[in-house]
Order: sequence, then structure tokens, then C-alpha cells
Amino acid sequence: MSTKTVSNSNAPVIESRQQLIDYFSKGEKPAERWRIGTEHEKFVFSTSDHHAPSYDEPGGIRDLLAELTQFGWKPVEEGGKVIALSGPDGTVSLEPAGQLELSGAPLENLHQTCAETGRHLQQVKAVGEKLGIGFLGLGMWPDKARGDLPVMPKGRYAIMLSHMPRVGSLGLDMMLRTCTVQVNLDYSSEADMAQKFRVGLALQPLATALFANSPFTEGKPNGMLSYRSHIWSDTDPHRTGMLPFVFEDGFGYERYADYALDVPMYFVYRDGRYIDAAGLSFRDFLRGELSVLPGEKPTIDDWADHLSTAFPEVRLKTFLEMRGADGGPWDRICALPALWVGLLYDQGALDAAWDLVKDWDMGERQALRDSVPRLGLDAPLPGGGRLRDIAGQVIDIAGAGLTARARLNAAGDNESGFLDPLREIARTGKVPAELLLERYAGEWGGDVCRIYAESRF
Repeated sequence: MSTKTVSNSNAPVIESRQQLIDYFSKGEKPAERWRIGTEHEKFVFSTSDHHAPSYDEPGGIRDLLAELTQFGWKPVEEGGKVIALSGPDGTVSLEPAGQLELSGAPLENLHQTCAETGRHLQQVKAVGEKLGIGFLGLGMWPDKARGDLPVMPKGRYAIMLSHMPRVGSLGLDMMLRTCTVQVNLDYSSEADMAQKFRVGLALQPLATALFANSPFTEGKPNGMLSYRSHIWSDTDPHRTGMLPFVFEDGFGYERYADYALDVPMYFVYRDGRYIDAAGLSFRDFLRGELSVLPGEKPTIDDWADHLSTAFPEVRLKTFLEMRGADGGPWDRICALPALWVGLLYDQGALDAAWDLVKDWDMGERQALRDSVPRLGLDAPLPGGGRLRDIAGQVIDIAGAGLTARARLNAAGDNESGFLDPLREIARTGKVPAELLLERYAGEWGGDVCRIYAESRF
């Protein structure tokens, strides 16, 4: 989630609806300026007893952040406590229960993205060896109850933790017990954004299946392959989901702005602190009628903050975020941006992907999304068959898109090799969670704690 560090007193006050819409158009970039931003989270655990370290304990999250500064990272504070780090590779930040996230820098190609990921993991592993902590690449804590987990000292999270139980039964699990990998991608125009948004939403269930990696809850199989994805089905219906309006004729920036205005607020950030506005209306804020800031109108920065509190399967800011994947190990962190860059950054691939999904109706799209957390690649496909029947085809389209991009490394290789882990999943038909379940039932003898050795970075 976003890490706010400073209030911008010079941000323009919003005086018209058009400013909300123009915010999205200002994200447009020509294809030669398109970049790739990859975000990945991991669980932090003590190697001695597998507990999740608190912020303040010796060798805990505060010390982890402090040790990472030896690699050139600069501390970012909130309320006098370091809650993030900034540097050339982006931002290192904390999720609510201490999950560690790298929000990578906007990079030109996947070779750079994977090198950035490798640098980060080398750094955290070096620090982890010193502090006695390890890092787990999964979509959900395999053995922890909510009560086992600490809460990080960030004002945004205090507001969300209080509000989540009012709007869904699993929002606290989303915050405290899950990890994801996401990729942020650019668009050149409103029409380009709309096509990418539609393809991204329609195929997000495939990404969820290919990266499904959360089959355990509190030490036992939970009946799902991606319990993390299931959690989003009962987190907050006002700010999650498949957004049917994206597939309607005329969809564009204005329609997304209307959607975002209907998403209830969480907070307003002023003078280094978060003001609780949970459940209030941004439309009231536009009129100067927000009860917690009477008479004050929002700035463009407030609009940007508000957009970060919507959590659909694909999210629009000044770029598009693909949000469907469970956390995982190094090679799958590189594979997720490879999948989406291949599909969305080459027009031929984008058109081919849209041809695959354009005839699905909204009921079919929703049914696919609803069945994937439990069934993975066995989820029923619109028109018949199973999701696995198109997995290889979609990966091949992505590979063709990456080949057409022709971004080569020093050895002359293009980016398509980063899809190899997904090609293997499509070939075997077994998603990562199914392999974990096989180990649990076999060599692990029902002991889920074996996962700490086998799913570490």
C-alpha cells in the first residue's frame, strides 16, 4: 500500500470535475516512454521460532529497516518512526503486519526489473542472516492467526484496521495475513487505457490461477489454491471486484472517476497525520462539506490518495495496476511483469488477447473470477472447457509480444525467457499451491512448518 511522507501545501485545489478526469489523462505517455513498475511483498519471520517480528523488538522490523540503510536506502519517517526507505530502486515499505514490500522504480525492460528484484532480495537476505530473520514467498501466512501478528505504526493502517470489520468479514486477513506481486504499466491514450484495462480484468483470473500460492490457513489446508484471492471477495464490496462498467461502451477516464467518487473515503492526510474519514464521501469533500474538515476542499493530492484506497482487480491511477497474483519466489516475481508486459505493451499481442476474451459476458467473467481461488486452472471457462485450455495460448501471446518488443540483455536474449516458470505451470497443469499441497500430504507429513525451509527466498 502507498506510503505517504509529506503533505503538499502547493497542490492545486479541485475546483471542477474536469480536474478529476484530467488527472488520468496526464498519465498518458508515448510508447517509447512506457515503463514497468513491479511491487512485491514477502512475509518476515524469526528463524528461531517462526514468529512474526514486531516493529520494536530486538531484531525486529525497525532493526531490519535500519540495517538496510547500509545499502544506500534513506529512512522515511512517520510520527518519529522509520516506516519506509527510499532509494534508486524505489521504495521499501511495510504492510500492516510487517510484510516487507519493494515498490520498484519505473524501468525500461524486464532485464532491469529482474536485476532490481535480485538486488533487493540479496540485501534483505544479508540483513536477515545478521538479525536471525527469514523471508517467505507465499500469498498468505500458512500458520498464523490474526492474533499472532503485530501491527506496524502507520496512521493509515490504524484507520483501515478499525473500518474493515464494518464492511466485510475478511478485510483484516487481507491486511495482516496476505502478500502479493503487482505490476504497474503505462498507457498512451484513453482508448489504449480502456483496451488494456479490459484485457487485464478479463485475464486477471488466469494470473490468479498461475500464481496461486496460498493453500494453508493456520496450519491446515483451507480448501483453496489462492485463499488470498478469496479474501478479496469479502473485504469491502464498495472498493473491490471486477468492475463491470469497464466493459461497457464509452468507458474511459470519466466513468472511472465516477466509480472512484462512489468509493467511500478512508482518510485525509494533513500536516504529517492521517485524519479519519472512513466511510465519508469524496463528493461531500468536493463541496467543502466533509464533516472532519468542514469548509475545506480537496487538492489533487487528496484525489491521488483517495484513488489508492480502491482495490479492484485492476486499478487506474496515472498508470494501470495488475493486482491478481499471490506472492511467490524470485522467478515468479519476474514472471508476473513478463506476462502483463508481453500482453499489453505490444499492439499485436494486445489485440490477440482481446480477441480471446471479447465475447465473454459479464456473468461469465464474474463466474470465472469466483471459481479460480478454489479451482485454479480447473475453473470453468466461458463457452466451455477449463481455464487451463487457454493458459498456454495466453502465455504464447505474451511471449510473442515480448519477442516483438526486442528488449535484449548483454547476452542478446529478449525478455521472453522470464515466462519460463509460467510455461512450466501450463505444461504440467499444476499451480504452485497444488505442489505445496502434495508436499504437505507427502514428505512433510502434515507439518506445514516445513514450508519455512522450502518457500524461503
